[in-house]
Amino acid sequence: MTNRILFLLIAAVVIFGSCSKSDNQFTISGVITHAAGDTIYLEEVHTATVKPADKVKINKDGEFKFKGTVSLPTFYLLKLNNSKFITLLVDSTDNVVVKADAANFHREYNVSGSIGSQQVRMLDRHLRKTQLKLDSLESLNKLYDGNPDYDDVRPKWVEQYDSIVQEQIDFSTNFVRENPFSMASVWALYQKFYNNQYIIHDLQVMKTAASALNAVYPNSEQVKALYNNTLQFIREQQAQRMQQWIEEQGTNSPELVLPDQNGKEIALSSLKGKVVLLQFWAAVDRGSRIQNPVLVELYEKYKRKGFEIYQVSVDDNRAEWVDAIDKDQLKWTNVGDMKGSVIATQVFNVPGVPFNYLLDQEGAVVARNLQGPALDKAIGSLLK
Repeated sequence: MTNRILFLLIAAVVIFGSCSKSDNQFTISGVITHAAGDTIYLEEVHTATVKPADKVKINKDGEFKFKGTVSLPTFYLLKLNNSKFITLLVDSTDNVVVKADAANFHREYNVSGSIGSQQVRMLDRHLRKTQLKLDSLESLNKLYDGNPDYDDVRPKWVEQYDSIVQEQIDFSTNFVRENPFSMASVWALYQKFYNNQYIIHDLQVMKTAASALNAVYPNSEQVKALYNNTLQFIREQQAQRMQQWIEEQGTNSPELVLPDQNGKEIALSSLKGKVVLLQFWAAVDRGSRIQNPVLVELYEKYKRKGFEIYQVSVDDNRAEWVDAIDKDQLKWTNVGDMKGSVIATQVFNVPGVPFNYLLDQEGAVVARNLQGPALDKAIGSLLK
């Protein structure tokens, strides 16, 4: 009995051990006609470079095979040469099969055994068809330029061109919207038209995909890049909205109206005529609390000369906010909606707390996030 149990334990170790070794193993094989004797290359795609992974000779029947291991979906290039390659998205345990001809290897191929690779192929083929349509219209436009009726037919071509572009945008956007957890969505989000413009520019779709993929593949190099790029895009969008407001309103300090600790709404513009430090902070943030004594000194030094602080809390707990105002002896204007003051932070593109803007007597922003002696000097210069 003991021997039988021991045998079963050994067998289990062998079985599970062998499974663990092959759990992440993939294969890429296939047939490339008219390529017998040629070398085919496999390269791993990284965010800033492509690294050689393997290479094999294609046999007399056009067959080839690669083996490898991955722990998460990975982009590879399968290359005959620098101008003939296809992109594969390979997951662990995928058995990818590629069939193509050497002459049009990069344009026409079939792939099976890998959902990610099939999705990438679909995205690439659709974009290629779109580019061909656009190229045809551009060629027709150039050929017809100078004809007597050119001005009559050109608007129709422009309308067709815009329609083709919009169809591609809708196709790619819908793909990402429907497949937020697929790494192929990363590929779709980075696809471009020939003019180097990204196809997808829907911020909400980007945010959804970046968040979903980051939850599933947080260690993926491409997902990390997408997540960071999306955050940067959000910041740029916020900055654009602020710039638009500035152009429309004629000043570079958007209006804020928020309640103080007594519930009275106070507008930032009500302090016009004074030099104002617009300070974003949180009662629960250690960095903010450390800065408060410095602000108290500045306020005592300059308040009689026309200096005011408009301090915006990003807290969501009123008791903690009011307690911090009392303990830190903050005698200036303190406001906050106790919901994070999200709109205020977005409008002023605040990356985190503590953070500040310095406004002159006309309400224009003249400095951003000054600290210590630099802030003291700037306030003094404005009050001369």
